[in-house]
Amino acid sequence: MLERLFRPTSIAVVGASRERRAVGRRILDALIAAPFDGPVHAVNPATDHVGAVPTHASLSDIGRPVDLVVVAVPADAVIDVVKEAAQVGARFVVVVSAGFAEAGAEERQRELASVAEELDLRIVGPNCLGLLSTEPGVDMNASFAPSLPPVGDLGLASQSGALGIAIIELAKRLGLGLSNFISIGNQVDVDVTDVVEFWEHDDRTRVGLLYLESVPDPVRFREVAARVGATMPLVAVKSGNTSEGSRAAGSHTAALAGSDRAVDALLHQAGVIRATSLDDMFGIARVLSSQGVPAGRRAAVVTNSGGPAVLCVDALRHAGFTVDELSADAQERLAAGLPEAAATTNPIDMIASAGPDEYRRTVELVAGLDEVDVVIVIYTPIGLDPDSAILDAIADGCDGARRDGPTVPVLVSLVGGGADGGRNGNGGVATPGGLTTFDFPEELARLLGPIARYHDWTRRPRGRVASFDDQDLDRVASIIETARAERGDGWLTVSEARDVITAAGIPLNQGCVVRSQSVARCVADEIGFPLAVSIASTGIVHKTDDGGVHLDITSYEALDDAFDAVRQLAERKDVPFDGALVAEMASGTEVFVGLERDPKFGPLIGFGLGGMTIEVLEDVSFRVAPITDQDAADQIREIRGWPLLEGYRSSPVADVDALTDTLQRISALAMAVPEIRELDVNPLFADRDGVVATDVRIAVGET
Repeated sequence: MLERLFRPTSIAVVGASRERRAVGRRILDALIAAPFDGPVHAVNPATDHVGAVPTHASLSDIGRPVDLVVVAVPADAVIDVVKEAAQVGARFVVVVSAGFAEAGAEERQRELASVAEELDLRIVGPNCLGLLSTEPGVDMNASFAPSLPPVGDLGLASQSGALGIAIIELAKRLGLGLSNFISIGNQVDVDVTDVVEFWEHDDRTRVGLLYLESVPDPVRFREVAARVGATMPLVAVKSGNTSEGSRAAGSHTAALAGSDRAVDALLHQAGVIRATSLDDMFGIARVLSSQGVPAGRRAAVVTNSGGPAVLCVDALRHAGFTVDELSADAQERLAAGLPEAAATTNPIDMIASAGPDEYRRTVELVAGLDEVDVVIVIYTPIGLDPDSAILDAIADGCDGARRDGPTVPVLVSLVGGGADGGRNGNGGVATPGGLTTFDFPEELARLLGPIARYHDWTRRPRGRVASFDDQDLDRVASIIETARAERGDGWLTVSEARDVITAAGIPLNQGCVVRSQSVARCVADEIGFPLAVSIASTGIVHKTDDGGVHLDITSYEALDDAFDAVRQLAERKDVPFDGALVAEMASGTEVFVGLERDPKFGPLIGFGLGGMTIEVLEDVSFRVAPITDQDAADQIREIRGWPLLEGYRSSPVADVDALTDTLQRISALAMAVPEIRELDVNPLFADRDGVVATDVRIAVGET
């Protein structure tokens, strides 16, 4: 655990320099200025003092226990310092030095990780900018930040050091208080998951903020973040959102997945609120820190101007909130204190002449209603009253509502930012009345959307990961082993892929691969018309695109023609001709399920509408395996085409339980057989009687 990292009793800075711009000197000065409530030691064998601090030639020369060692020496000297830190009993080392994996020195970083494990040391970094804690009695600034931010309840972890410092400065400007900050750098040991786990037991942190570039152990992160997120919101910005799936991909899943979809899936499953920008992250943090999470999606809007209220209502509805007409009793009570021209339905438009008294009374009444989950108060300055008087009145209204019991979150838009600031003119989060102000009301509505989705996630069952006794995984392994021994890595044959799907327990349409017209006719006699004929070749993956699929074959003559067509296609393309798949026609709604093995996040399970339009519409949802039954059920329902599976108009109703089972079977297959790199079942036909797979593609190889 990291408690002592954020609450050390003594700190040593190795590499403290008399040069004021040097890294070690800046951190030493920051610790003293904070001021850290404990001894701070400077280590530099080349001088006897740094500023007013006497120096030691080495860590051993200090002669006293040291909890935390900050290392700011050249990269090639770091390992020796880390070893000496262990000798003097230090438990944590922060390596701010660069020159490791980020600079191409992977071997040096591996050695650092090995030494840390061998010596039982926890290492932050390398290539980081340190950490800080605002906890009274600690007051530690072992970072590049010029000063400690205000005391607050937001924890912040950033993989980018420089950006982390910029984020701290932004928090200061917004008036946001931090409980702690850590720059995790290359995450050779202490990683983002460790920090989240620390926040779980840190009473001073109520909201965790993450700036991520990578997640070293996605499975552990998901487990820990989901546990912590059940009671404490986590908000993340993930950089590098361009898709790594833009490479030439053989399967639909690989073409559509990409790293950003993997990130989205991981954060969704872990219950982490994903912000699209740093600005949004802080906006969400301001709402959560000051107001908490709304208990539902029923919104009320209080305003003195109709235009901004209409924009706000539209944005709220886009965010999944309702803005329903208030009850007759509530409207009657509101009308008693407002001009006759005012509207009391919802939005509550108090008209332009509304002053402090109207705002105070209306906010107090609406914030206390049982029929409302969140209140957005809009004030458009028109010069009749000082902005500060209106903000004070809104705060007083909130206080009045609280006197009668718990109140709902109240968020304020001072349109345009206001002229005189008022209680919260710096845009900060904490005021005596607990106000949270924003410039524009539609911004508020946009931020509430992901917060509401987080609330839904906290109330949703986590589900369970299923295991399947009827899956013949030994058979799957044998098929793949034989195929790789014969042909190396690449695509399985159609027959092999169909055998894998059968061994996985997924229903498959009747059919087989044939190499002559006569055998094709025998298959037709066994199955019966109508039939589908498609080329079987490891050299042609997208059969439909190349004219390799023939449907609704209803006669022997048409069957012969289709067989000739796919054989000639193989000759024209100069690819191996394994034969023609002759199979029964299937019916139902076409969907697709797939598997793509992301190099950073592991297997992704995809689901969407199937057929030829899959990559055009991109109506696909992803989850990181292993998936639970709840993950699968959510995944199915979140695609835009979900109404088709419910039976929209003439579309057949789909057996959702069978779809859920199929997704979980693909997930189980992915976890058990890492040699499967890509897998597509497209189309998978779904109707009220279940599902049936038709076209299957599987690529195998080392991952």
